[in-house]
Order: sequence, then C-alpha cells, then structure tokens
Amino acid sequence: MVTAALLVYAGVRAYSLKGKLLSKKDFQLLAESRDLDELVTRIKNTAYSDVISKIQKPYNARKIELALRERQANLHHKMMQSVGSSNLLFAYYLRFILQNLKMIIKGKILGRTQEEIEVGLSLHAEELIKERDIVLKALIAKDVDEAIGTLRGIGIGDQVEKAYSLYNEKKQIQALDLYFDKFFYENLDRAIKSSPDFGLHVLCGMEIDYYNIMCILRGKFWGLDENQIQNLVVTQTAGKKELFTRMISADSIKGVLGELASTRYKGIAPQQQEDPIDAINQFERDFERLIYDTMQSEFVRIFSYSTVVAITRLIDFEVRNLSSIAFGIEQKIPIDVTMSKLITKESE
Repeated sequence: MVTAALLVYAGVRAYSLKGKLLSKKDFQLLAESRDLDELVTRIKNTAYSDVISKIQKPYNARKIELALRERQANLHHKMMQSVGSSNLLFAYYLRFILQNLKMIIKGKILGRTQEEIEVGLSLHAEELIKERDIVLKALIAKDVDEAIGTLRGIGIGDQVEKAYSLYNEKKQIQALDLYFDKFFYENLDRAIKSSPDFGLHVLCGMEIDYYNIMCILRGKFWGLDENQIQNLVVTQTAGKKELFTRMISADSIKGVLGELASTRYKGIAPQQQEDPIDAINQFERDFERLIYDTMQSEFVRIFSYSTVVAITRLIDFEVRNLSSIAFGIEQKIPIDVTMSKLITKESE
C-alpha cells in the first residue's frame, strides 16, 4: 500500500525527473553528431553522463543503448523504492528481464552462440533486484528447448513454447515478441485490477488496448486463425472482449481498423492506407504517440500515483529515442529520417 507521505515523495521525484527530460531540440543536436564518438561526447553533457562515460571504445549503437538502459533501470528501481511497494511499478520493471529473455530465446532459435547473445545483454536490472539466475540459466542452456525449459520456473515457459511452435509454423520471429508481451501485459493487467485508483485503470488500460489491437492486426497480417489470435489477447472487460472478438472476426486489416470507429481510438485508425503493412505501421506509431502524449498530460495531476507511472514510461520513450539516434548515426541514416522516427513533444 502506497502511503500519502510516500506518494508525495515519489511525486516530487517524478516532477524532478520530468524537468530533466531531453527536448526535441536536444535530440536534434544529438542526431546531428558526425559519428558515434561525437554523439557520446554530446550525451556526456546530459543526465546520462555517468553511464555513458563507462562505455569503452570502439563505440557502437548497441553499447550505447545498453548504457542508457542501465540508467533507466536505476531510475525505475529508485521509483519503486520511493513508493515503498508497488505491484504496478514492478510489473513495468519486469519488462527489463523479459527483454533479455526474449533476446536469449531468439538467439538460440537463430543458432547464435552464447558469446554472440551475451554481448547484447545487460543484467543490471536483474542485479538490482538480485534475480540474475533465471536469465543466466537460459543463456547457458545448450539449445532452445533447454532454454525454454528454464523459464517454467517463472511461469512463462508455456507461453514461450507456444511462441516457438508458432514460429516453426509461420517462420515469423516476431511471434516471440507477442508471447513475451502477452506475459508482460497479463501481469500489468493483474496489477491494475488490484489498484483502487481508477485513473490508473484508464492510463495503463490504454497500454493493454495497444497490445491487444496490435496482436490482432499482426495476427491477421500473418494469416493466423481466429483461435490463434484469441489466444494472444489479454482479456479485459466484457465490452472490450466483444470489441476484440469482432476485430478478430473481421476479414481484413481494413475491417479490423474499421471496428475502432466507435471507440476512443477512432482518431488514429488509418483511413487512407491501402497497403496493410503501411496501415499497421502508421497505426502503431500513432498509438505510441497517443500513449506518450497521455503520459505527458498526467503531470497536471499533482502528486498523483499516475505521475510516478508516467515518468517511468517517458524515460522509456527517451531511451528509445536516444537508441534510435545512435543506430541512425551508426548506419549513416539521414538525420531527417532518424528524427521522423522519434516520439517527442510536438510543441517543442
């Protein structure tokens, strides 16, 4: 239970962190770096200075992202400590661990060696809560079947087995993302339902809607049958269940999006895109923008628990932006293309 005193303390921290978030102008300056050396030098002038200074040359985008994620994990962990105990914040924190496990299972499926997988991992989030063992057991497993077996101890083994089966059927490695995400959002849904704060039900419920709708769209695009798609959906209220059932039964991507016409998401459902993958990509980006803007708007509510949740998500968006910039510079992607992929405040 989060007490009023802890909530005030956590709220102050949330507002302080929000004041340090990078602006669109900051991202533009970073994206204009000539190479990764210059980018690292410029990031050292931000709040990420401590973690970015630990990176050893030669720099690459993955090293930079892992350093950024270290600060993100530190801040998230401190926010959890600030409120004393929070099933909801821990549900979000679980994403760090699931991301590592996802990378390990994908690496095993694709035949990568332990060393090749390991360079893309950071166990800092696990170290902070003293939960490294499950990730290490999966990493040192001799093959994908043994790695999946190690995950039964945390209750995700069955979901990953289903994902592996779907991958073998459809040869879509992104199937792993959906099943790992399902595990994450089911935990998030349980945490929301245990909270008496209706504002959190709306705020975090939007993220579960995002997952469910994207599952249905991707499932349709991959040619999954209705039962396979239904198995991926995280069931919520009766009204939502009816909506998702209609979407699953739709005969096209356009039909799925058409079902959103009577929902709060009607404004972001593409109307003009004829190509299914373009429609899905546009919808995904617009929905992420909606989530970002909603998290920004929570800061009109002084010392609300929703601001604590919102700052953890805004930092996640910031790290994604910085990682995209690092990747863009590494791959010599034009600056305007990189900037167009970022999610920032439009008014800046």
